Amino acid sequence: MKNKENKTACLLFAGFLFTGGLLCLCLPKSEYSYTERRRLSSIPELSAESVWSGRFMSDFENYAADTFPVRDTFRTIKALAAEGIFHRLDHNGIYAADGYLAAMEYPMQIQSLHHAANRFRYLCEAFLTDENRVYLSVIPDKNCFLAKNHGRLCMDYAEFEKSMAKLSDFAEYIKISDLLELDDYYRTDPHWRQEKIVDVANRLAQSMGAPLAADGLGAHTVCHSFYGVYYGQAALPFAPDTLRYLTNETIERCQVYDWQNQKEILVYDMEKAAGRDAYEMFLSGALSLITMESPSAQTGRRLVLFRDSFGSSIAPLLLGGYDKITLVDIRYIHPQLLEKLVDFEGCDVLFLYSTLVLNHSDTLK
Repeated sequence: MKNKENKTACLLFAGFLFTGGLLCLCLPKSEYSYTERRRLSSIPELSAESVWSGRFMSDFENYAADTFPVRDTFRTIKALAAEGIFHRLDHNGIYAADGYLAAMEYPMQIQSLHHAANRFRYLCEAFLTDENRVYLSVIPDKNCFLAKNHGRLCMDYAEFEKSMAKLSDFAEYIKISDLLELDDYYRTDPHWRQEKIVDVANRLAQSMGAPLAADGLGAHTVCHSFYGVYYGQAALPFAPDTLRYLTNETIERCQVYDWQNQKEILVYDMEKAAGRDAYEMFLSGALSLITMESPSAQTGRRLVLFRDSFGSSIAPLLLGGYDKITLVDIRYIHPQLLEKLVDFEGCDVLFLYSTLVLNHSDTLK
């Protein structure tokens, strides 16, 4: 009886492998995973050198894993089992708590903070004078509001801010963490929700002596579902976020130019809202150098905003205080090029970065 059961199990397993392999060979292959937001492995080239070195089998293993039928379903089953059966605290570095997905961010990398502060100091010494007013602000990630309450490792965010402010003694520190809470962030994405950060924009504007940002802002909802970057990484079943944006006459009249691609762009790009990463609707996502000119402001003031992706959604809210805002992302442009591209004379300068970037600042050029 037991031999019969063993044979049945072996036959079922062999049938599963055969069917899976057949489907893997016959079904059409995707080149891109929208859930994981990455390009999938392609079938490796077969050659004597690749076989002899072992590279072919290694690459083929990656290809087979990326193109296995109903792969996303199996990823979800694995994630649910890891969480519900084996009680793992995270899956692929992502954990779920209070209806939110967040990435484990620990420990505080003090050398990374030193590197970031040194890069910011270099920019000040190379391009700024005593006429420039320089500010710094740190955006905490979601772990600040989730990790401790759910037994996850957590940085000391107060110490993080204190350390960054001390290392950046060339800039006036603007504290915004006291204005933020968990509900200000998307559930499936690391970024903050624009409709929730008007108070943050006003704090920044007021601290820099600029007119307040929130003047007649109206909220609009994007009709497309927004599945953030953590959704694909976690492989857990989560409902999509709702994407909203704020606008008024000042924002609608704003003229935006993308210097990286030499073309005019929109403040809110609805085509990108329906694309791979809906958050890229805010100023077209990851771009190295953007200028925003506001005919409505007429304040005679200009701002240079050194930023990461969080800056894309808050910059439009600062347009009421500045005739021109230049957004610079030194993850994608070398600072030495800025002398020819950016006019720093007499402008305000704000370094606005998330803890996610500052704690891994090797991305800053």
